[in-house]
Amino acid sequence: MTTNEDRVQPNETTVPLLPCPAPEETLAFWRALGFEVTYEQMRPYVYLVVQWSGFALHYGPAPKGLDPAKEQTGGCLVMVDAVAAYHAAFVDAMRGAYGKVLAKGLPRITRYRAGASRFSVVDPSGNTVVFIQRDEPQDLEYGGSSELEGLARVLDNARILREFKMDDRAAYRALDSGMRRRAEDAPTVEQATALAGLIELSVALGKTDRVPEWGAQLRALTLTEPERAQVRGFVADPALLEPWWRPQEA
Repeated sequence: MTTNEDRVQPNETTVPLLPCPAPEETLAFWRALGFEVTYEQMRPYVYLVVQWSGFALHYGPAPKGLDPAKEQTGGCLVMVDAVAAYHAAFVDAMRGAYGKVLAKGLPRITRYRAGASRFSVVDPSGNTVVFIQRDEPQDLEYGGSSELEGLARVLDNARILREFKMDDRAAYRALDSGMRRRAEDAPTVEQATALAGLIELSVALGKTDRVPEWGAQLRALTLTEPERAQVRGFVADPALLEPWWRPQEA
C-alpha cells in the first residue's frame, strides 16, 4: 500500500534566499517601509527574514567581495492582485521615514506610471524585488516594433529601457540623442513626449541643470488637450510638467 510519505506531493513551497552583503542597512530599510523583522541572525552566518502583509523575504550570506552598488546580487518576484496599492504604500512609508521618495541609488523604488503592471524595489544589498500584478497579460507588449521609425522608435526604446530594464541613464541618453537627431521631422506630440521623458528622467537622475532647457522647448509647442493627455501618460509624475505647459488659447 502506497502512502503519502512514499510519493512526491505537488504542494511544495519555494523560498528565495537573497544574498545580503549589507545586513544592518537592509534591515533598517525594510523596517522603514513597515516590514516586521521575524528572524535576525548575524553569526555564525547571516540569516534574516522580514515580513509585510502576507509575504516574507529571506536573506542569507553573500559571496565574498559582492558589491551591492553593482546591483548584481539577486532578486525575486512578488505576485500581487493590485500592484498600484503596494507602490502607494511603500512611497508613503518612504516619505514618512526619509522625508522623500528614494528614486536613485541604493535603496530605491522605481517610478509607477498609471496603468502599469509592475514596479521594483532595490534594497541596500543590491537585490531587486519586483512586484507584478497577477493578471498581467501573458502577451504584454514590451515594444521594439520594427514598424516604428524616427522619434517614435526612440520613444519606444526609451520606454523599454526605463520600464522593463530599469535603466534610467540609458533611457535618458536615448531621448537626448533622439531629440538631436530625430525631432526636426517628428510630429509635435512626439517631440513633447520626448521632452516630458527627459524632464522626468533628469529629476530622477539628479541632473536637473537641463530641465529649464527641456521645459522651454516643451512650452514652445502647441498641443491640443488630447495630445497633452497623451504626453502626461508617458511619465509617472505628470506634475513635473505643469510649470512648462504653454497656456492654451481661450
